[in-house]
Amino acid sequence: MPNVNHRCAVLGKPIGHSLSPVLHNAAYRAMGLEDWFYGRHEVGEGDLKDFLRSLDPSWAGLSLTMPLKKTVQPYGEPSDMWAKELKVANTAIFDWTRPNRAGDADLPHIRLYNTDVPGIRMAFEHSYRTRRPNTPADHAGNAVIIGNGNTATSALAACTAMAGIGHITVVARHPGRNTELEPLARKFLPGGHPIDIVTMDDALDALAGASVAINTIPGLAADGIAATLTENGPVVHGTLLDVVYDPRPTKLMQAWRRQGGYSIGGEEMLLYQAVIQVLLMTGVWDGDPSTSDTIDMEQGERLEHAMRAALEEAL
Repeated sequence: MPNVNHRCAVLGKPIGHSLSPVLHNAAYRAMGLEDWFYGRHEVGEGDLKDFLRSLDPSWAGLSLTMPLKKTVQPYGEPSDMWAKELKVANTAIFDWTRPNRAGDADLPHIRLYNTDVPGIRMAFEHSYRTRRPNTPADHAGNAVIIGNGNTATSALAACTAMAGIGHITVVARHPGRNTELEPLARKFLPGGHPIDIVTMDDALDALAGASVAINTIPGLAADGIAATLTENGPVVHGTLLDVVYDPRPTKLMQAWRRQGGYSIGGEEMLLYQAVIQVLLMTGVWDGDPSTSDTIDMEQGERLEHAMRAALEEAL
């Protein structure tokens, strides 16, 4: 490894499956940042504070996966709308010139961001661009989210930012959990009844009318819905994003396509949330929405292409 003066990494437990190092290191090569390196570290909830204290000023930022997206909150300052609204962050940016907000002298100032939400939205926008000129824009569409855990919260937030979505149906595995979903929908979607929460038994009825569907339940947990969709399911017309990317394509994606819909894998969300992380960690973008249109679009496209190529090779 060449001399490394700038470090970043993804933290979580388990973490061995993460493709984030593939994406970020490909971005560094495309940007000519030869002294940057991105690694992975298995860190659980009880280990996070000690890990943060072990870092030195060569560290620029971290990506955070489960179970750390909420655990990191006391150590940083939510610095974008969704990190503030959801109290969930997957990105930490270090500023070693400022004191930590919690008063810990061993830690730098840490800015927290949620790039999962725009990553989901951008994955859909990319799929629309490849198939038709414009995304729906009349708030007439219905989004269906399978699952009601933490990832479902980010998925719901992303749906509220899509101009074509006016109503959201959550197919809950554990009804009664995650009480944040309903007030979030009511805050950001127009109309008097923007959300329904139903059980898994009602999944097919909900999916039949979906213009957007997002599966947020991990592993093989959606295989049952896939089987039922294939055997008894309706024709579907919407776009499905399955956040799972191993196996690829998932059984749900395959069933969705057989029933007439268009499906995209979780690698698309992974890619776009990582593009934003790279821009933040390397300082190309300061995270201020008002300055996002000043980012060099040619550089951004070059970055996306390099990261996509590396991801396809790894998969």
